[in-house]
Order: sequence, then structure tokens, then C-alpha cells
Amino acid sequence: MRGIEELLGEVPMFVGMEPERLALLAGCASNRVFKNGDYLLREGEQADTFFAIRDGDVALETYVPERGALRLETLHAGDVLGWSWLVPPHRTMFDARASCTVRSLAFDGRCLRAKFEQDQRLGYDLLTRFVTVLADRLQSTRLQLLDVYGHGAR
Repeated sequence: MRGIEELLGEVPMFVGMEPERLALLAGCASNRVFKNGDYLLREGEQADTFFAIRDGDVALETYVPERGALRLETLHAGDVLGWSWLVPPHRTMFDARASCTVRSLAFDGRCLRAKFEQDQRLGYDLLTRFVTVLADRLQSTRLQLLDVYGHGAR
């Protein structure tokens, strides 16, 4: 069986990270499995966890009155989920629901924030990696909006 450090090295966001930093991250991680329909995150709840999806699909959703759950995006193996643990007030912004069996690495945000206090370079390294993920997601959202609102608008 492979250890968490080895599994971390397979997550695209962590590729190229120094082995010592991967070891620090691994100390705050655990393996988690979710069944189809299980929620990994719930909108408005305390955000102290992020996930690296190893296998499966996760739907990012938000609740729309009179319409119910609206799927915003689907995340797949290799994607990371959850950034609200980084930003006060640490509240989850969306629901995240397993669309099938999901295997993931779950990271304890409190544990990581404590490690950042001790090693600010670790915090900077991880933060810059998350900013890249956020920028990609914003670009994806922008393209989605262009597709939805760009036709026939003048």
C-alpha cells in the first residue's frame, strides 16, 4: 500500500514540491472515501478541510430558490477541492457532492494553518499553488458565462 506522501506526489497541484514540504502536508492528511451522493462540503459550514480527488467525480453545486441544486462544475481525479479554509471567516462557499464513489486525500486546514505559522515558506508555496487553481476556475467560470450570456446579446 502506498503512503500519503507518495500519493501527494501524484496530485498535479503538488508536482515539483520539495519532499520536505510534502512530508509536512502529509502529516495533516488522511485518506477519505465518499459514496455516491455523499457531501464532501456543505455551503455555509465551517471550512477546515480541503481535498485532493484521487478517483471519482465531485459536483460543485449551489442552491437556487425555486430551482434547487444547480451544478456549477464537476471536478475529477487530480483536482483539488476547497479553498475557504485559507480565507477568514472560513465558511464553505458551495456544496460539493460525490457523483460516484470518490477516493480522496483530506487535509486538515487547522493543522496546515498551524504549520504555516511555523514555516511561512510552506504557506507561501501552498498559497501560490492554490492561486493558480483559483485562477483556472475563474477562467472556466468566465468562459461558461460567455457561453450562457454571449449568444444574441447586443
